[in-house]
Amino acid sequence: MAMDKDTKFALLVMGIPLLGVLYCAFILAVMLSSETARQHPIITGTIFVLAPSLISGTIWLRASFKARKEENLGL
Repeated sequence: MAMDKDTKFALLVMGIPLLGVLYCAFILAVMLSSETARQHPIITGTIFVLAPSLISGTIWLRASFKARKEENLGL
């Protein structure tokens, strides 16, 4: 099943905010259910801030390296 550009864009526009809401719900669930998370809020918050940043940075770097490699190959 091939998706056109408009469908991909619509999924991106709808999917990113939905993932953000789910991530916030996950954070709240962890904070409400875990005694350790409540006792160490700075460490817990740091983990929850760094995790998506590292994931998105990794995805961006891989895409950049792939584009650079294709550019060097002349594709």
